[in-house]
Amino acid sequence: MPRLREVGEAGFRAPLGTVLPAVTCSVQSTLLTGELPSVHGVVGNGWYFRELGEVLLWRQHNKIVGGEKVWEAARRQQPGYTVANVCWWYAMGADVDWTVTPRPIYYADGRKEPDFYTYPAGLHDELVSELGDFPLFTYWGPNAGLPSSRWIISAARHMLRHKQPDLTLVYVPHLDYDLQRYGSSGRQAAAAAAELDEALAPLLDDAQGAGITVVALSEYGITDADRPVDVNRELRRAGMLNVYTQDGMEYLDPWTSRAFAVSDHQVAHVYVADPGDLPAVTELLSGMNGVAEVLDEQGKKEHGLDHPRAGELVAVAEPRAWFTYYYWLDDARAPDYAKLVEIHRKPGYDPAELLFDHTNPLVKVDAALAVARKKLGMRYTMEVVSLDPSRVGGSHGRLPSDERDAPVLLCTSGQAARPALAATDVKELLLELAFT
Repeated sequence: MPRLREVGEAGFRAPLGTVLPAVTCSVQSTLLTGELPSVHGVVGNGWYFRELGEVLLWRQHNKIVGGEKVWEAARRQQPGYTVANVCWWYAMGADVDWTVTPRPIYYADGRKEPDFYTYPAGLHDELVSELGDFPLFTYWGPNAGLPSSRWIISAARHMLRHKQPDLTLVYVPHLDYDLQRYGSSGRQAAAAAAELDEALAPLLDDAQGAGITVVALSEYGITDADRPVDVNRELRRAGMLNVYTQDGMEYLDPWTSRAFAVSDHQVAHVYVADPGDLPAVTELLSGMNGVAEVLDEQGKKEHGLDHPRAGELVAVAEPRAWFTYYYWLDDARAPDYAKLVEIHRKPGYDPAELLFDHTNPLVKVDAALAVARKKLGMRYTMEVVSLDPSRVGGSHGRLPSDERDAPVLLCTSGQAARPALAATDVKELLLELAFT
């Protein structure tokens, strides 16, 4: 990635410590608040909302994030400090000047169409006029790839040219895709890195031409993973997890379960209703192949994960292992959303959504027919996801065992150079770069 390498060569480059869980929402919230999940409350990409009795992932409202955000601290020093958020998580409702974030249209007949949310509202049509519609189906799913990141980069360039924010936050997701599909050590990962570097070049040129300091960083490193761990199925076999049935399909029943897991890559929050069950659940989890450790209250505190939203226990996967969300014991009883790209209904993260179902040789034909039904205004489902997780090649979430697998930070300014940073240091770094 020669263009990104130049960012560090112009100023400095340093290893960046991450947080547990090393997943998008948790780390991004730490970067912007300087706090651990125990303070800002973002204990994963989702969790069990006890007050609602529901598992919810990928919420979007910024009020979920506790702690003082970097722009709030900046405005104490400089009233009127302006910020643009281009696709960082928890964008909606944030007290920034401009917001751009993916937001599909959910029509009343069940259709989902690509779109995005902006603040102010007029920015939406401004961006569509220049860039076209946001390519949502390349942002996630089997077709996820470079077009979505190119659109985001173009939106960021638009903001720099026309709005000139004091701080522009840009989340570019491209390296999440092939590194999770195929792992981090193969040719696909190298090709994805080269593609992204080339796509970033115009934005980096714009920043250099305008005299803007660039900080480029990652939330985590993705490592090879080939050992899916069915933690919920083990809890069910032990009589801890309950389901209820509708139309022959089984659904997780969190209200009556003694214990269940919200799986999030290589970390799983395990919610245990009765404290008396904690020893038995701890023993069960600790004995599972693929579980490296089980954090109790003290363990969570040591990792800055002791927040009421966290599970009573937190399981961390071994290297090369990751946690599935599956809770059914017979695929014929799986809910219909299990074969869909459905990030909001699944009670856990499903990386198999990045791959076409390899067990169905006609999966792309079936998908094309579903698109045709959609265009004709007919009801349809896009069943493209396999219930076999064996082809997933990479994951993240656990703390890195090797510094070479850890995140990195690059900066075009050497004035704030330091040999290493923690994720909690990034907020102060940004403020130092802004005001010194």
